[in-house]
Amino acid sequence: MSDFLSETKLSSTELLKGNLLHVFRDQVRLPNQAVALREYVVHPGAVMVVPFLEEAQGQIKLVLERQFRYPIGRIMIEFPAGKLDTGEACFDCAVRELREETGYLAQQWAHVGVLHPLIAYSTEFIDIWFARHLTLGARQLDEGEFLEVFAVSPEQLLLMCQNGSITDAKTLVAALWVQNFLSGNWPLEWKTL
Repeated sequence: MSDFLSETKLSSTELLKGNLLHVFRDQVRLPNQAVALREYVVHPGAVMVVPFLEEAQGQIKLVLERQFRYPIGRIMIEFPAGKLDTGEACFDCAVRELREETGYLAQQWAHVGVLHPLIAYSTEFIDIWFARHLTLGARQLDEGEFLEVFAVSPEQLLLMCQNGSITDAKTLVAALWVQNFLSGNWPLEWKTL
């Protein structure tokens, strides 16, 4: 690590403690010894699941959701995702979120990687999982959660990314992974439950 780039915390002030977000303003010493302020959000982390739905003749579809996102005031298209509960393992959260939001259970899982979506002002990370060999059951949405589940082909997913129908950052990153996985460029290690 390049220590000459690091900043050192001098003091910290809590600005907000909400149900989801915890906001701080820290005073830091910069590498050139100057002092600056850094405001950031502490987030518990989240997961995203990319569910592969196998259809007749080996056709693959990807399970997506439409959900209204209040901060930007519009319906977004995204892969199933959700926040980690206190003390919850990322894989357990992935299994839970897939079942709750879509009703699907998966027989095979592959850990893809980690995404840091807001590095300038948040500690949030999103653990990315692929799921396949799905069985449909009942959804168990959280109270106040409303979303529509639908499936698209990988080609349709990429077209939606290209034409701006999908602008959610985590879903755009997942589309890159899907494209490279399906082309054989980025192999994954699948584990059966």
